[in-house]
Amino acid sequence: MNFSVFIVTYFTWVLLTGYNDISELLVGFLVSLVISVVFKRYYRIKFDGWFLVKIVKFLLIYLPIFIWEMIKANFDVAARVLNPKLPINPGFVRVKTELKKDTSRLFLANSITLTPGTLTLDVEEDTLYIHWIDVKAKSADERRRHISEKFEKILKGVFE
Repeated sequence: MNFSVFIVTYFTWVLLTGYNDISELLVGFLVSLVISVVFKRYYRIKFDGWFLVKIVKFLLIYLPIFIWEMIKANFDVAARVLNPKLPINPGFVRVKTELKKDTSRLFLANSITLTPGTLTLDVEEDTLYIHWIDVKAKSADERRRHISEKFEKILKGVFE
């Protein structure tokens, strides 16, 4: 059994069904237990004892910065849609990350994808392959600075 999968599955069950009846909690417990046993070999992400502290840091530090970056990117993409004369230079770029843990890389890839104008296509070890609506940088360092650096610094402090 993967305890992390069990906790996440059970927490999700409780949030979706509510906790009005003890029978719902017991069924959720059993379903979560079965899922965590069946899918044990597919999950490599594990939560340690500092999981709650990491979630609080994520919510208080990372989320506001991510939301601000998402708002800026939304305005940028909206401006490009409303004014076709604005230049676009779409392309695929490769960005190396210094993040070591799978959880950190997962959050980084999802954050990039959720930010309009960028889409993470693949993650291989320490490299992310991203489609960027307006490639502004030629060098790898510049691409990293534009796309992922602000997210990486915080994710490193939260999850690593």
